[in-house]
Amino acid sequence: MIVNDRDRRSRRIARYYVARRHIPLRNLIHVEIDPRRAVLSPAAFRRLRRQILQLTPKTVQAYVLTWVKPYRVGCMSITTALAAGFDRSWCSARLCAATRISPYYNSPTTRPWDRYELRPTMSLAARSFRLAKALIDRGVRSNGTWPRGTAYLVDTSDRARNVRAVDYGRIMRVFAPLLKIKHIARDYIADRKDVLFYFTGLARVPKLDTLEFVPGAVADHLTSAGGVLTGGKQMSILRWLEAGATGSYGTVVEPCNLPQKFPHPGLVMGWYLRGETLLEAYWKSVAMPGEGIFVGEPLAAPWSGYRVHRDAEGWWVETHALRPGIYRVQAAETPVGPFSDLPGRLRILPGETAFRLPEAGHAVYRIVPALPSRDAPGHSLR
Repeated sequence: MIVNDRDRRSRRIARYYVARRHIPLRNLIHVEIDPRRAVLSPAAFRRLRRQILQLTPKTVQAYVLTWVKPYRVGCMSITTALAAGFDRSWCSARLCAATRISPYYNSPTTRPWDRYELRPTMSLAARSFRLAKALIDRGVRSNGTWPRGTAYLVDTSDRARNVRAVDYGRIMRVFAPLLKIKHIARDYIADRKDVLFYFTGLARVPKLDTLEFVPGAVADHLTSAGGVLTGGKQMSILRWLEAGATGSYGTVVEPCNLPQKFPHPGLVMGWYLRGETLLEAYWKSVAMPGEGIFVGEPLAAPWSGYRVHRDAEGWWVETHALRPGIYRVQAAETPVGPFSDLPGRLRILPGETAFRLPEAGHAVYRIVPALPSRDAPGHSLR
């Protein structure tokens, strides 16, 4: 976690987040930046990032910021600049040009720094400590709740900003068995009490004050300047958080309407529903994140964890964290092992979240891929 010692709100947010998420104090990095400046120069940022890298424990895989400004570095967002370093290849070389593609895009890895030397970054940005506290509390409250809200894919009349709608039909087919999802053919939704995902394309989204967002909800609007957090001419993505969402995304410079520069709704939902954190799911959904800023409570993970229950035939396990594939079930008497394989293999099919555990009478079970991979860690069950 990175805190700006010259920003009182940043210090308060950091203290509260450390307490709520039990973050080790050794992982708290202190910097000094002018909190009135929205944009850092590349030269000033490179000095800042060198300092941050020197203070970062090698085990850290991601960063969280605790301020609103600065939110931009030259032509890049500050979240991608911190994640990957400032490099103009992350920015459009000319108007409407494609940019560098993130190696973390749709990647199965859980250790992006070890794999790609990239630390995905999210900003806990809020216009007041009260709003930041509410955001953090929503994220913490969401963990392991397996919410039953609705995903809204809003197909607007704004042709330039509605470019993601071409994928809505396929997303509906894939996710209809997994959650309640609605394809809405109008400019906005109103008076809904179950908003879990809200993806749209407009410069300004009305009626946010009539919505109730589920803790852990994700919402964003494809437009040019949503990531201009303060003083912009379009709706800031901070409005989503103030309305009750837990995460959002927007661009800090003109990206044009290239869909690759914005979150792919299907990938956000797919990774989130597999139990990954908001930071992981959002970052994995954007192919070209150089010009976009990620905001929200990064450790929100509504579909994390597992549940174990027993019926007349034995034990059942429910979890969203296992990807489709073939697994070995191992057992031991203590969490540190030694573990031994139980007979048979566990086959997880797409969309499957419940499976029977072998009746072996052990204290601890572990589920590991049949073909081990550094991107597919095992899961222990006590």
